[in-house]
Amino acid sequence: QVQLVESGGGLVQPGGSLRLSCAASGRIFSSYTMAWYRQAPGKQRELVASITSGGITNYPDSVKGRFTISRDNAQRMVALQMNSLEPEDTAVYYCNFLPAWLGWGQGTQVTVSS
Repeated sequence: QVQLVESGGGLVQPGGSLRLSCAASGRIFSSYTMAWYRQAPGKQRELVASITSGGITNYPDSVKGRFTISRDNAQRMVALQMNSLEPEDTAVYYCNFLPAWLGWGQGTQVTVSS
């Protein structure tokens, strides 16, 4: 059974950085495209970064140049490095496959505020 557990969130000032981690257990995930999503209060969940099994990444314009997704297949980890954070980045962040076929975990809260 596959399980994904997110960690690394917290409170950070505007312009700061955070690194999120997602640990996978269960079946091998190296063949799958992985992604980070976020959901802000009152808004729909949105995709913020994806990475294919071969390491090709993709980002929406809202985070391009500020967020970097990476993966370590041997460690079964997916990371999201977030720099130059803005208050608009405040949300609960989740990792999942792309498309997101696995049930959503608890996510990790990121709050950007002074």
